[in-house]
Amino acid sequence: MNPEVHARRRAAIVEAAAAEFAAHGVDGTGTAAICRRAGIGSGTLFHYFATKRELFHAVFADDLPRMARRCAEALAAPDPEAGLDLLTGHLIAELADPLAPGLASAALLQANRDPEFARLLTALDAQLQEALTTLLERLAKAPGRALPLPAPSAARWIRNLIDAAHLTAGAADREATTAELRLILSWLMGRGSVPPGKIP
Repeated sequence: MNPEVHARRRAAIVEAAAAEFAAHGVDGTGTAAICRRAGIGSGTLFHYFATKRELFHAVFADDLPRMARRCAEALAAPDPEAGLDLLTGHLIAELADPLAPGLASAALLQANRDPEFARLLTALDAQLQEALTTLLERLAKAPGRALPLPAPSAARWIRNLIDAAHLTAGAADREATTAELRLILSWLMGRGSVPPGKIP
């Protein structure tokens, strides 16, 4: 098969699977539903992925190179503040994805029973933690800048808060959650305190 056609079909399968996993979880999703959504037969699905578990892994494994690119772009930014804005902006933008809460919940459950998947999530977290820590350490060295927490701790809180937002931000409150999250992250990046009552 033409490599481009193969890549497009694989991407379509992963996209269809992500929607099903987000709606029904790993246990509640059948391969037949994924095939219907992707518009393929079961034989085609198993040509790309031998098991449903392998397909679920692919939904998140495909984020590893994307995360690496985002981290590299942020680290190459002209100043650390711009890099932090770029990286956190990418992460916050993902909150607009309606699949985010369902996929985050499914991932949390799967990580507790699947050591290989847990290692995959750990690798994603490690990429992000390293980039955020490096950018925050650079920022702390700038004249007149001080972080409220040590860089590794601030980086960990940024990750944890964004992860929590993915789990809890429903469509009705996504805008308010995003605005509040930006203010909290701004404080963690040493931009001063938020005056009482200023969170929308």
